[in-house]
Amino acid sequence: MSQSGDKNTRAHSALVVDGMERAPSRAMLHAVGFSNDDFKKPQIGIASTWSMVTPCNMHINKLADAAGIGVNNSGGKAVIFNTITISDGISMGTEGMKYSLVSREVIADSIETVVGCQGFDGIVAIGGCDKNMPGCMMAISRLNRPSVFVYGGTIMPGCHKDKKLDVVSVFEAVGARANNQIDDAELAAIEAKAIPGPGSCGGMYTANTMASAIEALGMSLPNSSAQAAISDDKRLDCERAGAAVLELLRQDIKPSDIMTKPAFENAITVVIALGGSTNAVLHLLAMANAANVDITLDDFTRIGKHVPLVADLKPSGKYQMAELIEIGGIQPLMKVLLDKGLLHGDCLTVTGKTMAENLANVNPYPDGQDMIRSLDNPIKKDSHLVVLYGNLASEGAVAKITGKEGLVFTGTAKVFDAEEQALQSILNGDIVKGDVIVIRYEGPKGGPGMREMLSPTSAIMGKGLGKEVALITDGRFSGGTHGFVVGHITPEAYVGGALAIVENGDAITIDAEKNLLTLHIDDQAVATRLAKWQQPAPRYTRGVLAKYAKLVNSASLGAVTDNLD
Repeated sequence: MSQSGDKNTRAHSALVVDGMERAPSRAMLHAVGFSNDDFKKPQIGIASTWSMVTPCNMHINKLADAAGIGVNNSGGKAVIFNTITISDGISMGTEGMKYSLVSREVIADSIETVVGCQGFDGIVAIGGCDKNMPGCMMAISRLNRPSVFVYGGTIMPGCHKDKKLDVVSVFEAVGARANNQIDDAELAAIEAKAIPGPGSCGGMYTANTMASAIEALGMSLPNSSAQAAISDDKRLDCERAGAAVLELLRQDIKPSDIMTKPAFENAITVVIALGGSTNAVLHLLAMANAANVDITLDDFTRIGKHVPLVADLKPSGKYQMAELIEIGGIQPLMKVLLDKGLLHGDCLTVTGKTMAENLANVNPYPDGQDMIRSLDNPIKKDSHLVVLYGNLASEGAVAKITGKEGLVFTGTAKVFDAEEQALQSILNGDIVKGDVIVIRYEGPKGGPGMREMLSPTSAIMGKGLGKEVALITDGRFSGGTHGFVVGHITPEAYVGGALAIVENGDAITIDAEKNLLTLHIDDQAVATRLAKWQQPAPRYTRGVLAKYAKLVNSASLGAVTDNLD
């Protein structure tokens, strides 16, 4: 590309810096390093989610610098700016976790605000922790300017007594300590060794799930999802992303050309094959909404009938993302899915080529690996992401059922109106075989913020009750959660969903074969209880959580805040 861009590649920045009357704008930009020649170049915003809040993002400033080099060497002018991040892993189980899902909306709003205000012609967005990625993608969709998403990369495993560790190992160790299976010294050793450096959580948890989904969507360069956070591959990925945005500008390829319904179907397919996080359902719904693409819960069911779970990855499997990188990442799996007719090969990607063209020369996985099974020998023949309906979830709920937990569970309700109450009951030994733990008023409006239930689900595992009890909630789960769990129950309890009137001792069935979530009382009893129910007072009346509670829609629609009609 030539050193100076024409008006076609500078449609937005020209309005900010061209002409005599824009001299004050140029004067301010001189102060941040613009030369006269830079005003003739397309301006590319580099959205960095760097902060020292969390190891997931602590290295992203250096990745943003690399993306800027890629832009500048390809004839553009890079401008790096920051947005926020929060840490799910640090805030998990506390009141602060209510800000987690809220941060997705803040990130999207802030990137849209900066890019829209400054007149950037294209975007490179770099995300690390869970909410960064969908937040970046929602902003990219709204702005619809040539863009590439870069994943900050996965963390390397920790190690203790020759066993690989990650952050979920620590959560489960807490349960084991509560059950006197380990002592304080062992818990402290696991705590100290689980997180060895920068990068996102190491299993097929939400960060790696969303990175894989965005690559399958076509919005990241090939292999971006399967690179270690600290690696030459990740640095080069950023430089190439910077160059790729300039080529997208030249070809006038926008996110709306890439993020089509077939592309979202590709993302769903890859998430299912990898055994990805339930959060992918929530985030892909939100991303599709921002892209004006009609994706619903039922699309996950439709696609899931034909796509097997083949990846033996944590949390329900035994391998970490770093080990998947060693055998080739997700590209060989995508090639197999394409060859079997399970991916749309004609979808355009940020390379300017189709998915099929990108995958044409991908080598298969090495012989003898057992991390990614063949499609005819799957871990589960259909999706682990099971959408349930029934009198407890008339608008849908999302279960993560790999088959290892069984497919049907009937038990007796033990009801809690907040996550902390449930966790304490589990740690105290009050939860026993056959219980269905019900955690309500944790939905998008009721929490507010739809906290992840990793602390209680990990405590269940640490207590050795993973196959003995179930947990249902209008909250959501970490990608690190496994066991017989159902989340995203809609309508949520706070708006009068049936979850609000469940009582201790009620029988509940989770049926992943018939896709039903059933409270075993008759319709008249449900109606009678609902007639007596009163909505609790809002937990927050001022500030960002109150604002979020007022604007957010149902989890079954993605829990987004910008559907204002």
